[in-house]
Amino acid sequence: MKNGFLLLFLVVFSSHAFSQFLWDAGVKIGASDYLGDIGGKSGTRRNFVPDMQLGETKLSTGAFVRYAWWQNVSVMLSYNYGRIAGSDALSTNPGRHDRNLSFRNNINELALQGEVYFYTNEDIGHSYAYTNTFRAYVGLGVAVFHHNPQAYYEGTWYDLRPLKTEGEVKPYATYCMAIPASIGCYFTWKRYYRIGWDFCWRTTFTDYLDDVSGRYPPTSKLTSPIAVALSNRSTELDLPAGVEANYQPGSKRGDPTHNDSYMFTTFNFSYVFRGRWYRRKGVASHSHTNGHRKKMVRLKF
Repeated sequence: MKNGFLLLFLVVFSSHAFSQFLWDAGVKIGASDYLGDIGGKSGTRRNFVPDMQLGETKLSTGAFVRYAWWQNVSVMLSYNYGRIAGSDALSTNPGRHDRNLSFRNNINELALQGEVYFYTNEDIGHSYAYTNTFRAYVGLGVAVFHHNPQAYYEGTWYDLRPLKTEGEVKPYATYCMAIPASIGCYFTWKRYYRIGWDFCWRTTFTDYLDDVSGRYPPTSKLTSPIAVALSNRSTELDLPAGVEANYQPGSKRGDPTHNDSYMFTTFNFSYVFRGRWYRRKGVASHSHTNGHRKKMVRLKF
């Protein structure tokens, strides 16, 4: 899967990166996290960052190519990788903690996103050379990603999807869609070098990033002893009889009314390729012979 995404990225990049228009291409590195059924804080499930387990934050990386489609609009194609994870053992909510589920999942994503710039400073330092610029943006797009949740049990990592831990008739999809929404900024230095930061939240169309969604199934619907063990892990704890009843077949295991989400926050580094040249109105040349001459400068996006 990862190789397929990289191949598509390289094909698109090689066919467009050296066109006459302004492009930049680069890499990202940062952190990834998730919001779903497993883990969380002390209360019941809450949307967005307040319910995320920051202790389960993992590494994310990526590569991208960006095209300045219009003066205040860019389009970015990116490949992103990040690991997400969660553990009920880290939650202070008694119901979650005693459920005792955990997982990890590697996300491989290909995303296409538009960026709209809401703040621009095209001449930092007022040098009139337009070599150092700053831009801030909001973004929205569409993404496709591959995932495969796993759980650790008795020294081994097990793929959870084939086990059908909730007694599913048909396994859930491993290729899914997401809507990335972002906010970020970048600084362009000497026209050709960019350093930026980006926070992007992905709203997905699946509730199975963590292999949890519905209710505990009867053990008769589970296909193996490993499936039974990983479906209900509250049995690994020494719980009172009254508490054990909360994790029996038919009891709530997850929340099917909310799909899972994940986020990447990254620092990015890119190189800007040569583009067309335009005359910028009202910019005077700093020639010692004629201070009123117009200077030909290249617009930066």
